[in-house]
Amino acid sequence: MPSPRLSGTETTSHAPRRPRAQARAHREETEPLNPGWLRTFIEVYRTGSFGGAARRLHISQPAVTHQIRLLEERVGTRLFVRHATGSKPTPAADSLARDAEGPVDALNFVLQRYSRSGAPARRLRIGAPSDLISDRILPVLADLLMDSVQLRTTPALSDALLSQLAAGELDIVVVRTRPRLTGISALPLYDEEYSLVAHPDVARTIPDKHLAREAPQVLGGHPLIACAESLPLIDHYWWSVFHTAASAAPDVVVPDQRAVLAAVKASVGIAVLPSYLCADDVAQGTLVPLLRPEVPPITTTYLATREGDVARSQMSAAHSRLLEHGRNWT
Repeated sequence: MPSPRLSGTETTSHAPRRPRAQARAHREETEPLNPGWLRTFIEVYRTGSFGGAARRLHISQPAVTHQIRLLEERVGTRLFVRHATGSKPTPAADSLARDAEGPVDALNFVLQRYSRSGAPARRLRIGAPSDLISDRILPVLADLLMDSVQLRTTPALSDALLSQLAAGELDIVVVRTRPRLTGISALPLYDEEYSLVAHPDVARTIPDKHLAREAPQVLGGHPLIACAESLPLIDHYWWSVFHTAASAAPDVVVPDQRAVLAAVKASVGIAVLPSYLCADDVAQGTLVPLLRPEVPPITTTYLATREGDVARSQMSAAHSRLLEHGRNWT
């Protein structure tokens, strides 16, 4: 008797053959998630663009796009909406970033530590106004510098520092304005008092009896010195003490608060300065406070990092040290 012929739907195996797409999906579900995709995802999330992540990771932008697409396929949802000026994270990306930032940063630190012949390679990038770097931050972190930490400092104004922090170009910043950026964590560091000061020769030209009552008008004839066109500290002082806005623009703009101090000491004009910075000159009589308000104007200085970054060992040590010593600053 001839053997029966097998139809096209019959097989010689009792197990059904798995379709190719189903087999691939099963393999993706059981294989570990590629940590390189998460690292790329975190850089896109922090920099706000695929191009920025490519530059940070030293890979091509198409490679970043490919990795993000693979990650989106794996997690089953869209992570970024690309637009003309960058990439906006979706709510799913926000959730993934909260879970992934700490582990990704910890892995990066391990890779950095052992990537150069087993020798630790730890670099800490801190930004702050230049006077705070020299007078506050460096003395506090001196011990860390003896412990194989490579420190890089960036002096700048608060808005610029926060932008660099959000872009992943800095690790820790100390700023004189409250951070309000997504993905940035900030803790109050200390309250800073401010003084309106002048050289004694300049102060003698300002009538004391009119100063407290008509200060904005009396001071209007004297050059106002600042380290920014935006006058954030002067505006704060004027509103706190005089209950009005300051001039539309400073008469003299210099690079930082130390340069403001030098200009005031040279009789260039008047200025609002952190009280700690001019305390010695006031005590020696080389500068004169023009007013002594019962409640000195105060602003809060903040210690800011990207969310999750404090878990990195050298950042954790520096962050804790600054918070500890900041309680004693005025």
